[in-house]
Amino acid sequence: MKTEKRISRVRKIIGTILLVLVGLLLIDVAFVMPARIDAVVLKADYQKVFIYEICLCVILLSFALDLRFDLFAGWKSLFLRAVGWLLRAVLVLLSAVILFFCGKVIIGGMVNTAGQADHAIVLGLALENGKPAPDLLARLDTAREYLERYPQARLILTGGNADASGRTEAAVMRDILLEQNVPEDRLILEDQAQTTKENFRNIAEIVSAQDPVVMISSNYHMDRAVRIASENDFTHVMRLPAPSDILAFGANMLSEVVLDLNDLTK
Repeated sequence: MKTEKRISRVRKIIGTILLVLVGLLLIDVAFVMPARIDAVVLKADYQKVFIYEICLCVILLSFALDLRFDLFAGWKSLFLRAVGWLLRAVLVLLSAVILFFCGKVIIGGMVNTAGQADHAIVLGLALENGKPAPDLLARLDTAREYLERYPQARLILTGGNADASGRTEAAVMRDILLEQNVPEDRLILEDQAQTTKENFRNIAEIVSAQDPVVMISSNYHMDRAVRIASENDFTHVMRLPAPSDILAFGANMLSEVVLDLNDLTK
């Protein structure tokens, strides 16, 4: 009996902690994503991601509520108890998958393996109302610091999604770096791709996929970006994660989970 009470107490504590975390995640998604959807050109793509993010939050919330309040244990009939245990098993499985991918995103953004290379790839990020988002500026700061450390290196600036004026992400990044006195001959534009996958297909025409390259992107995007580079035969990718807006990290992390799961199911 004492053991059962301890287990019940531990479940409630874990459930309460998870409820708080999921609640904060849901608030982050609800505030960040609608504002971003209003600001970017590819609204439909971001809307789909937003819907899936809400679905993932609902799954995690249901799991947390069951942990905290034992939702499926009070049913009396054998049939309903069986249904309850089935629902619980499904929730546990789905939540475990979501939390696993969240962990991958977090850990992937903490690993820095950057060293000397002739080229560093700076991945683009959707412009917001025609302006670079704070996380894109952070990527450029990280890229500029890399150039200062390795004077022989060049940057490959990627991103072909144009704003209403026709300027691409890559062109905006180039203009910002030129204003910061980065020599133009150290900048290479890849401004045709509209997805990360297309980025690497096009980059493979600029540099050999067997050459060492440094990947510069936001910490939450690093794990998926390196995976996609590997899938496109890049064999020596070093990671250089850029810091991101901590207040939007939850929404960005969950966006990466959605895209990871989407890639997995294709």
